[in-house]
Amino acid sequence: MKRLTPYLLILPGGLWLAIFLVVPMVFMASVSLQEGDSLNGFVQTFNVGIYGDVLAQYRTQFLRSAGYGLIGTLIAVVLAYPMAYWIAFKGGERKSTYLLLVLLPFFVSFVLRTVSWKFLLADDGMVLAPLKSAGLLPDDFHVLQTTTAVVGGLVYNYLPFMILPIYVALERVDPKVIEAAQDLYAARRQAFTRIVLPLSLPGVFAGVLMTFVPMTADYVNASILGGPDNTMIGNIIQVEYLTNGDYPTAAALSFALMAAMLIGIFAYARALGTENVLEAAAR
Repeated sequence: MKRLTPYLLILPGGLWLAIFLVVPMVFMASVSLQEGDSLNGFVQTFNVGIYGDVLAQYRTQFLRSAGYGLIGTLIAVVLAYPMAYWIAFKGGERKSTYLLLVLLPFFVSFVLRTVSWKFLLADDGMVLAPLKSAGLLPDDFHVLQTTTAVVGGLVYNYLPFMILPIYVALERVDPKVIEAAQDLYAARRQAFTRIVLPLSLPGVFAGVLMTFVPMTADYVNASILGGPDNTMIGNIIQVEYLTNGDYPTAAALSFALMAAMLIGIFAYARALGTENVLEAAAR
């Protein structure tokens, strides 16, 4: 019975993943290899060539999505690390309060948060209108329907996913280790680069994964804050599924996006050095 205990413990989670992840993925893979239309039905033809077709047709949207995800993730790291560092080492007894403030936007719907930015950044909104009236901005200046608006929306919506893992990693750093480095005449910069930063890499690694993947697959920010020139691959998948009813194309796009992100994640893990990250996490 003791030998079966570990398997029994993972059984509920394993069944959940099998039913709601593996089965839908297998079904979607089958759909991606079909041909037909929503009126006459779809037939399984194992049309593997559809993957080459969608990659060629929507290459621009794939590259744009990857670019937005990469830029947004880099900005999130730059913004999140100082915030997480300050909360972990300077927050004191109010750490829980600061973390609650970080999570506070999640009490509001994702779509509503994005729509609120559309009102704030509108040409006649409460931010740009006063600046234009004061002559600080030209009358034709606009932010909506630009790359800046889309990337800004992505960073705003997913920033907590970067802050929390980094904070958890920094919280585990023993202040006595930093004090020991300073006792050995290490400058504050050296103590940070040689001790704090390496020990916080597991948090950065997790934060990048938790932000890059949803940013790249996002379609809400591009739909609300962007324009025709800011269409991401998620928008194409949405249109193919819900508007055009072209399920094979939508499924093939979804699988191609997932495969591209997995390749990027493995390359990132290899470049960062997963073994070093795991060793730092185990300390």
